[in-house]
Amino acid sequence: MTQITKETINRAVGRRKCAAARVRLTKGEGKIVINGKPLSEYFPYFEEQQMVMSPLVAVDKAKEYDFSIKVAGGGKKGQAIAVRHGIARALLRWNEDFKKALKTLGLLTRDSRVKERKKFGLKKARKAPQWSKR
Repeated sequence: MTQITKETINRAVGRRKCAAARVRLTKGEGKIVINGKPLSEYFPYFEEQQMVMSPLVAVDKAKEYDFSIKVAGGGKKGQAIAVRHGIARALLRWNEDFKKALKTLGLLTRDSRVKERKKFGLKKARKAPQWSKR
């Protein structure tokens, strides 16, 4: 068994809305553990699992790396996108040759859209009360 050193571990952070994922990448056989649970248990829906796996499929390395991920904040979909962003960043730090494949699919770009704050006098961020002439 190889000894784990700082050179064999890569860390990255992925974010989306309020969700933040801390990703730890090591050489392995393709295990993804999120908050102590396997991928299929933490994200039971196929769409979310596919979202998380998309950077690995893009570089065709789905069975070569192990990921240990801590994710907090936001909802399940925001967390899935944050994990995807973190995995893509970790892969890029591992090997710069993956940049072209990840960049063309937009996996390295952080989605900066967040919920707009509510303004006073309005019901929501932009929804105004119904206007009455008389």
